[in-house]
Amino acid sequence: MSKNTASNKFRKVNVDDFDPENFKDDTVEGEEQGPNESEVNSFLTQGKNVDALEVILRHPPLGAKSQAVKDKAVNLAIRVLTSFKTSEIDGAVKSLDSKLLDVLMKYIYRGFEFPTEGSSASLLTWHEKAYNVGGAGSIVRVLTDRKRV
Repeated sequence: MSKNTASNKFRKVNVDDFDPENFKDDTVEGEEQGPNESEVNSFLTQGKNVDALEVILRHPPLGAKSQAVKDKAVNLAIRVLTSFKTSEIDGAVKSLDSKLLDVLMKYIYRGFEFPTEGSSASLLTWHEKAYNVGGAGSIVRVLTDRKRV
């Protein structure tokens, strides 16, 4: 007549995985702690701005727990972005793939939080060029991503 209800084999989804008490952040311990500052500085002194940009975009401190590490990376990124001439920005942005373009947008938005002398105008130029290449999708991905620089 009645079936055994003590069995939980009928359950397809483990509801315990969705318990807020069991939440685990998806950051990985031991991730990279940002770009290598000496490598970026050597590229900047040699005038290789595009290579310096590649270094900061390939090694963002997304998994870093320390806010000081993230601030240091953002300051380095702003220094790299402001070192470009306006005519070089378009070519540099077009050479980036979508993942690096999203990281660039993260640095741009974070740079708006710490305006310095002349950085806002440069960041607005970078934002315009990055938006022309990445579109609104890049902005949405950056604003909805939980991992911040």
